[in-house]
Parts: sequence; structure tokens; C-alpha cells
Amino acid sequence: MSEADLADARQAMKPVPYMVIGGVEPRSQQENANDFWARLGARMGFEPMSARPTGKGDRFFTAEATQ
Repeated sequence: MSEADLADARQAMKPVPYMVIGGVEPRSQQENANDFWARLGARMGFEPMSARPTGKGDRFFTAEATQ
């Protein structure tokens, strides 16, 4: 994962203010994080739900390749 990807991940995982305006609920922090991993997985060729940290730092993870 690049430094730019890490910045995007941190942005996606920030807490979301919860205000319902016009009956439309905001996206949750979890939904934003899942979307980030889906975009990164599509770009890098891995299954987003299989990503796991390696313990080597924020930019390093393992994941199953997309078939």
C-alpha cells in the first residue's frame, strides 16, 4: 500500500458525525472503510474481505488474490 493509499484509508476510517437530515442517514464509518478496501482490492487484485495486518506497520497486509 502506498503512502497515498494509507492517507485514503485513514480518511475513510475517521468517525462520522451522525445527523439525519431529510430522513437520509449518513454512511457509517464501517461502510466507508469497507468501500476503501473494495477500491484498493479492485486496483491491486485481491479480495477485500481477506486483508489482514502483518504487524510490520500500517502499510503492510496480506490478502488472497482475486481469481
